[in-house]
Amino acid sequence: MEELSKSEEKLMKLLWKKPLSYMKDLLAGYEEPIPAPTSLATLLMRMRNKGFVDYEKHGSVRAYFPLVSKANYFKKQLGELIENHFENSASQFASFFTKEIKLTDQQLQELKDIIDQQLNSEET
Repeated sequence: MEELSKSEEKLMKLLWKKPLSYMKDLLAGYEEPIPAPTSLATLLMRMRNKGFVDYEKHGSVRAYFPLVSKANYFKKQLGELIENHFENSASQFASFFTKEIKLTDQQLQELKDIIDQQLNSEET
């Protein structure tokens, strides 16, 4: 899977919110400055060529939809981040994340609860 540029990723986030979107829907999702429809069409074409989106024709207009789920995209991105910057060590990543992000005690407890829950589900 190729990577998305920042502008493509922003557009993809709009598509994940409303999985069947017309150009007017996508333009409405932007804050000022709103991109030109031709710029958006170019982004959509590039994203289609990369295999991230496709469209179906509804009369004379196109309804765009994502081909890649948000979860799968970010799972791959996070995996590459851990591989490239943390020697493929999830524990190194977790250590960096918990120290550098300055998590509250409550947030740390929530993470611990998630890990405990995962460990318990693997045991059963």
